[in-house]
Order: sequence, then structure tokens, then C-alpha cells
Amino acid sequence: MASLDLTSIMTGKNSVAEFPLTRPRWLSCSGRGRAGFRVFASSGEPDLSVTVNGLQMPNPFVIGSGPPGTNYTVMKRAFDEGWGGVIAKTVSLDAAKVINVTPRYARLRAGVNGSAKGQVIGWENIELISDRPFETMLKEFRQLKEEYPDRILIASIMEEYNKAAWEEVIDRVEQTGIDAIEINFSCPHGMPERKMGAAVGQDCALLEEVCGWINAKASVPVWAKMTPNITDIAQPARVALRSGCEGIAAINTIMSVMGIDLNTLRPEPCVEGYSTPGGYSSKAVHPIALAKVMSIAQMMKSEFRDKDYSLSGIGGVETGGDAAEFILLGANTVQVCTGVMMHGYGLVKKLCSELQDFMKMHNFSSVEDFRGVSLQYFTTHTDLVRRQQEAIQQRKAVKQGLQSDKDWTGDGFVKESESMISN
Repeated sequence: MASLDLTSIMTGKNSVAEFPLTRPRWLSCSGRGRAGFRVFASSGEPDLSVTVNGLQMPNPFVIGSGPPGTNYTVMKRAFDEGWGGVIAKTVSLDAAKVINVTPRYARLRAGVNGSAKGQVIGWENIELISDRPFETMLKEFRQLKEEYPDRILIASIMEEYNKAAWEEVIDRVEQTGIDAIEINFSCPHGMPERKMGAAVGQDCALLEEVCGWINAKASVPVWAKMTPNITDIAQPARVALRSGCEGIAAINTIMSVMGIDLNTLRPEPCVEGYSTPGGYSSKAVHPIALAKVMSIAQMMKSEFRDKDYSLSGIGGVETGGDAAEFILLGANTVQVCTGVMMHGYGLVKKLCSELQDFMKMHNFSSVEDFRGVSLQYFTTHTDLVRRQQEAIQQRKAVKQGLQSDKDWTGDGFVKESESMISN
């Protein structure tokens, strides 16, 4: 990929287009710089706009692939409410093979497990990818891009272990005008026997092969969505980037069993008396997601620092502060899925306002000002021990005075006693 500058942006994997002389109406004109250099747009507010892999967004908030991007109506609603981008629900060529069940959701609330009261902190789903006809989804992608040509629409795709099928789905979604593709290498449940979803993301050899097929065909930026259900998430992320992907998205849901109904002894969600492990999301997964994103960001910084790769953070985002944490760990964009299901599409206004409040508090003028700033504060436990021992010695060293009772001179007892150092 070419690096971005003021005169050009990448419009595809192998092409460069001139940067428009006039920016889209939603792209403000604040200056760029590091912390402390504050040049706000005319509104006086910090600039939330971001450019990722050549894609310009009014803010870093993106609808994550799932129910909030399941059809034209809801994706249009997201654009109208002001989301920076929308990732549609995952599609494949043959939707007839996708059969969902109900109920397909279960919730964990603060307090007693199974209680109908209390704040929802965990959300499990056993929902599969889109069961709508592929042709219908393509038609709606095309309609959205015609109506919102300056907004970012990303297709999420997943296919079986079949090169021709991957090539066909990529070709057909690109013909609709979508801006990028997110590859679902991460769905933790459903159809692993067809080598779909996490079955690929957990097998680096298989992942490398499939990424090779995809990136040889795709002409728009490709993001690889990673599964957290793996020992070291940096390994498949590294493989995806080395195999041609421009971005990494993390994390998808965590494999889980939400709970057991202690009255019926049946697992939840209960379908005709039975259940299956599903994907866990919402606020309770946020700390786990932060750790996974941190691991990927450290790998990208050390191994791909001179490349224009991107990172999209996902997991339990419901506030601007949640988003700021992902960005501080190196994320370019932040995806929200369960949060939208719980709080509605208008949540983006709250997220933007709260993120700007955070930026004003620290005098940041742009998202890039603080992206990755907190990565430098992570180290090993051994290094923490060393740092603390050195700090203790330094604190002792600055105290000039008596080291012990044997050092008394008899001159100025008050002064000497005040200068004594603890052991």
C-alpha cells in the first residue's frame, strides 16, 4: 500500500486517486499534531474525523457486523444518526444453508445470575450469519452507496473452504460499490465443519491460504476480524497482515455458556429444552478485548511500524471512555454492536460527545493525537519489579541525612532527627 499524504488517498489495493480539493461536508479542518498542540475546527470542538486505509469517516465509531447492520432500513438509520461507518451483517453466497433458531439470545445481569432485574453486563448469542438472500443484500448495498456516496459501507463476508466461492463473493460485493471488506474469521459458533469463521481464524496455515485467495482478488481494503478464542491472538493477526490484509478487527465474541436455569436445569438460551455454546459480548468482555487489542497493537507497532495498517477495536463499548481506551491502545476505529442493540442507534451522539470531552480534558485536537499513547506503559512483571526497586532506591537517595542512630553527632538534634531515613 502507498502511504497517505495530502495529495492522494488509496482507493483500492493497486490504484491511487487525487485527493478532492474540497473535503466532504462532514470532514472538519483541525490541525494535526501531538498532545499539547491544539488547533480546533471552527466549531471549537476537537476533530473526531479519521482516515483509515484511505477511507474518510466523520468519527471513529463504526456499526459492528451483526443485527444492527442486517438490512437496508437499519443501515440507513445508522448513517442518518451519524455513525462513522457501517459494517453489514456477514453474508455468504448460499443463505439457504443458514437456519437460525429462537430464542437466540441470553443475558447476564448485575447481581444474581438469572435475575430479571439489574443492568445487563453480558450478552450471549447463538445467531448465525445473515439468512437473507445474497442477491437481496447486494441490492441493498448498492442502494445505500447510491444514497450515501460519501459514507463508509463495509461488507462482512464468510465462505466455506473454497477458493472459487471466496472469489465470487468478493467480486459481487465489490460491484455494489462498498468501500471495504471485513473477513469473518472469528464467529465462534455455527458451521465449523464447513471451515468457516473461527475454524479458519484458529488455524494459521489455513488462514494464510484463505487470506492469499482473498487478497489476490480484492481491490478494496480488507480487514481480518480475529477470534479471541485462541491462546495468542497476535499470531493470526500477523499472518493476516503478512498475507495482504490492510487491517485487523478484534475481537469477535467469546465462546460461552451463559448459565443454567436452576429451576428447569436447562441451559440458556433454551431452544426446545436444549442449547449450544454461543458468543459472549457486552460490557463484561471489555477488559478481555482491551488485552487482545493491546497484544495485536504491540505486534503491529514492532513488526509493521512503517506500514499503513489499521486496527479496529471491538468489545463492550457503551461510552466515549470505553472507546478512548481502545484508541489509547492503538485502535484507529471502534466498533459497536451489542451496545447499539441495547441503547439504539442514537448512542453515537453520546459516544461522540463523551469522546470529545475526554479529548478536551487532555488537550487533544484530533484522534491521532492520542492513538496508541498508552501502549508505552505496558511491560513485563520482571520489569515492574526492577522499576519498583529502582524507584525505592531513588526515593531514599533524595533524603539527605542520618542513616541510623550511629550517625548522631550531637549538633542540632531537631534538624538531624527530621532528616533521618527509614530502613
